[in-house]
Amino acid sequence: MFLEQGIKPENNFGKYILGSVIIIIASFVGQIPFTLAMVYKSFTDKTAIPSDNDSAMKMFESNLTLLLVMISFVFALAGVFYVVKHLHNQSFLSITTSRRKVDIKRILFSFLLWSLFSIASFLFLYLQSPEQFILNFKPVPFLILVVIGTVFIPIQTSTEEYVFRGYLMQGFANLALNRWFPLVMTSLIFGSMHWFNPEVTKIGPIIMVYYIGTGLFLGILTLMDEGMELALGFHAANNLIGALLVTSDWSVFQTHSIFIDLSEPSAGFDVILPVVIIYPILLFIFSKKYNWKNWKEKLTGDITVTEIIKY
Repeated sequence: MFLEQGIKPENNFGKYILGSVIIIIASFVGQIPFTLAMVYKSFTDKTAIPSDNDSAMKMFESNLTLLLVMISFVFALAGVFYVVKHLHNQSFLSITTSRRKVDIKRILFSFLLWSLFSIASFLFLYLQSPEQFILNFKPVPFLILVVIGTVFIPIQTSTEEYVFRGYLMQGFANLALNRWFPLVMTSLIFGSMHWFNPEVTKIGPIIMVYYIGTGLFLGILTLMDEGMELALGFHAANNLIGALLVTSDWSVFQTHSIFIDLSEPSAGFDVILPVVIIYPILLFIFSKKYNWKNWKEKLTGDITVTEIIKY
């Protein structure tokens, strides 16, 4: 069982707080190249160092910005690996899946399913209102984006999954000895981490329904499937296809994507639709393919000491 793999008497919650601090420090170390690049550019251009995140993101050419931002996730992922291996004496596999090895087919199926849906959704919107989009395809910058995105965006999304659906999910399970508390807490924290995204300023707090709902969806995938493979594939597809296909001047990343979205974001059905309709449909598809059962027990049940000892 996935959660039980991290539940040990020595894995008290204080260790998870310490581990989280180590991961955060590793992430900050990974931000040093971006900081040094800003200092150097400010010195050579004789301009002030940006005082806000939005200005910093627009300081460099977008491919360079993406690369510099992604470096911090490489360090954070290394931090997760170090903490799991040396602080908790667990294998990296144990916070990935309950299977004997990572199921690559599950990752690919989830990735392809969401990629196809994302592309189809965009084509539908484009055919409905082509005037809201500008063709932005520039071969050389786009190919560079493909290389950077294909290498680093899966690292970024995997880091977030390992932190929330892996490390912290098991950490909260250690604390509460049930399944609903880790699911709720990781979803709320995951959503709150997006609070400073420019989308929140543009659309309003209502978009937190989408972010928290997405965290809840990824958590349900992990608990029902007893592993993170489906969440890893979905998250990678969501960010990579988004970066390559379409960008806007109000999104967190401006990339050399194929299209630019000129429409103004709205806090209406677009925010609620994925959470109340699309995600349940995806859960139904996954449940039929992987024969999920005992939903109530897997999502809300208690974890007993007997289960832990037997495991």
